[in-house]
Amino acid sequence: MKKTIILILCILCGMNIQAQNATKARQILDKTASVVNNRAGSSANFTISGEKTNASGKIMIKGNKFMATTPEATVWYNGKTQWTYMKSTEEVNVSNPTESQQAQMNPYKFITLYKSGYTLSMKNVSGGYEVHLVAQSQNRGINELYITVNSSTYIPSKVRMRQGSKWTNITISNFKAANLSDAFFNFNSKDFPNAEVIDLR
Repeated sequence: MKKTIILILCILCGMNIQAQNATKARQILDKTASVVNNRAGSSANFTISGEKTNASGKIMIKGNKFMATTPEATVWYNGKTQWTYMKSTEEVNVSNPTESQQAQMNPYKFITLYKSGYTLSMKNVSGGYEVHLVAQSQNRGINELYITVNSSTYIPSKVRMRQGSKWTNITISNFKAANLSDAFFNFNSKDFPNAEVIDLR
């Protein structure tokens, strides 16, 4: 009987520690989201590497909108519609991207992902925190993420995400506030008069 009581207490203690860890992880991402999601906008440099993706460039974000530029392409997303301009072919593909497709070009997609549908945990790492997100449903486009966050500024420096069995690594640098209008996140055909627009919606 005594052993049973001790076992139950150990289980309850473990559950309490896990709950505290999850709460701390959410608090870290709440602070990170408030830093990244600057009302006027933000910008940063990024490098993405994965099984089929290797790109470096600059991203501008404002809420759930973003505009990313690389040597090969420019992507605009206004919260609903995405335009991808390929410089080599002068084609613009128009789409309504999925969650995982957005994340392929927006390293800050996690600032909205973590709020529902994921189990959170965290651990201390050199200079900051590593927050681990695991999808509660395998139907999510992004199954798992690791986010490294600076402990003093709450600026993220690395994002590692898994889609199925494939991992993508994103490094983020030179984060700073910016003043961006909503129109900045829409493709303007006047700026690309020779581009062929292909609607994939």
